[in-house]
Amino acid sequence: MSANEPGSPAAGEARGFDLKAYLSRLPHRPGIYRMLGEGDTVMYVGKARDLRKRVASYFRSNAVGPRIAQMVAKVRRIETTVTRSEAEALLLESNLIKALRPRYNIVFRDDKSYPYVRITNHAFPRIAYYRGTVDRRNQYFGPYPNAWSVRQSLQTLQKAFRLRTCEDGVLANRSRPCLLHQIERCTAPCVGAISESDYARDVRDAVRFLRGEQGDVIRELEQQMHREAQELRFEEAARLRNRVSALASLQQQQAMEAGSDVDADVLAVVVRGGRACVNLAMVRGGRHLGDRAYFPMHAGEIDAGDEGFEDEVLEAFCLQHYDDGFVPPVIVASRDASSGALAQWLRERAGGKLQWVGRPIAQRRAWLDMARQNGELALSRLLAEEGSQQARTRALAEALGLAGDTDLDALRIECFDVSHTAGEATQASCVVYTHHAMQPSQYRRFNVEGIVGGDDYAAMRQVLARRYARVAEAETVAPELVLIDGGAGQVAVAREVFVELGLDPQALVGVAKGEARKVGLETLVFADGRAPLALSRDSAALMLVAQIRDEAHRFAITGMRMRRARARNVSKLEEIDGVGPRKRQRLLARFGGLRGIIAASVEDLAAVEGVSHKLAEEIYRRLH
Repeated sequence: MSANEPGSPAAGEARGFDLKAYLSRLPHRPGIYRMLGEGDTVMYVGKARDLRKRVASYFRSNAVGPRIAQMVAKVRRIETTVTRSEAEALLLESNLIKALRPRYNIVFRDDKSYPYVRITNHAFPRIAYYRGTVDRRNQYFGPYPNAWSVRQSLQTLQKAFRLRTCEDGVLANRSRPCLLHQIERCTAPCVGAISESDYARDVRDAVRFLRGEQGDVIRELEQQMHREAQELRFEEAARLRNRVSALASLQQQQAMEAGSDVDADVLAVVVRGGRACVNLAMVRGGRHLGDRAYFPMHAGEIDAGDEGFEDEVLEAFCLQHYDDGFVPPVIVASRDASSGALAQWLRERAGGKLQWVGRPIAQRRAWLDMARQNGELALSRLLAEEGSQQARTRALAEALGLAGDTDLDALRIECFDVSHTAGEATQASCVVYTHHAMQPSQYRRFNVEGIVGGDDYAAMRQVLARRYARVAEAETVAPELVLIDGGAGQVAVAREVFVELGLDPQALVGVAKGEARKVGLETLVFADGRAPLALSRDSAALMLVAQIRDEAHRFAITGMRMRRARARNVSKLEEIDGVGPRKRQRLLARFGGLRGIIAASVEDLAAVEGVSHKLAEEIYRRLH
């Protein structure tokens, strides 16, 4: 069921709309509502246990905070959809927010890729860092909040259990132990230095430790150490002592609740300075794996004056974070949501029992206090950084004469750079700065083709023409400022492109490197005839220009190197007689790239469809 009517009081009066009559027609039933503005743009999506009461609440004076009041003033139409339950409304709201990303909803960045520790299914399992989709063939432990915490755990586990970290192709083709064996970080199963049964025992101990049985594992290792010492095998006893020491150190760093193997997420909401932060601490197997701070997008438009704002932030985070991620059996939070649609939805996602702890005591209270303190620190850092970035944006706008007519929060800057190696694998980058921050999701790379190698002017002409042809056709919005990494020559080429496309060249600014290419001596070169501008070395505007230019350079050079490596890898195989496109594709697919092919034995190469033993020998000879 749906109802579509103008919803803003001001708009309603202007169009003769009877708001009271419209609200009276809404049902006292659960559902979702969509606030639409000019051009039917969805500005806000919300859920309601009672649609009539919830929608009506937006139009009572002083009933909403500044953020929602600003939105209501822009509403031109409201759409509602009735659902069978509040839980169903919650799910529909989540899906719509994810699809539409409305301006006035609390939307967190779509960054759900968490790292794991993976132990492979193999005769001699490999332990490694992993990020991606989990499967049933291997064992996964986590997720961890960040890469650092995974690598810290891996280093300790390597010291304690000495499991291999090398790829299967390397394991199968080694003839002598690697350096990790020499520094006692691997038992060298590649050369048979450990039996399969002994290695399996070490894997079982590592798995038990990761699952939270730290105390049992350490006690068993201590008992084994004492036995070895009593039997005068002091070298083996010393190795076991080092294992115990490493594991005890990790357990002490990560201990959260003695004697418990609980899996829990701890969520603390912190609001200050017009910004919100949700700090997530992860506890797995009773071990604190670290925490991670999340900040909503559109953060400049939120404020704590809205009634139930923290509840809204927490609910939005849970819906987006747990939508397709792991839901632990225990969630400790700074707000109580143990009953209601959110808890019901989470239980369905967890596939079992879920304990929501909104008023924690004892150890769990300590977890929450720690998460809140870390959230406050993260928010303080963000506010300080944002203040600095906003000052830089304002300084650059003033230096270029943009401050008067431009909304600095929406100021969009695009920066281009070209990179190649002696004309090989030419690639250009376009990076984007807006809302006072770099926007990596909007970066673009351009492969440059059909030019003389090393002709940077031709490369820049091609890239700008490709990028701004869409702007000229009104398919995308033009940025207020386009930075070109280069001097007068590059700017002249860029000007020609803009004039040909009918765009205003006033937006073009070149960043010419200073004497000896030293940072801080750059000069800004304009395409509209203005005299070059040399900013002082301590200028906030120049700092921002350098930040954006350096990011464009980094993005261009990493892309160029990847393209060059791909081209060279393929060319090495192309040089071998008998290896055509189909065989080359099969080899790369089987071994995961040129490095895997180099590590493969003649027998492994011959096992690939279409590769004879003679050809395998030739491939091996040419690559070694």
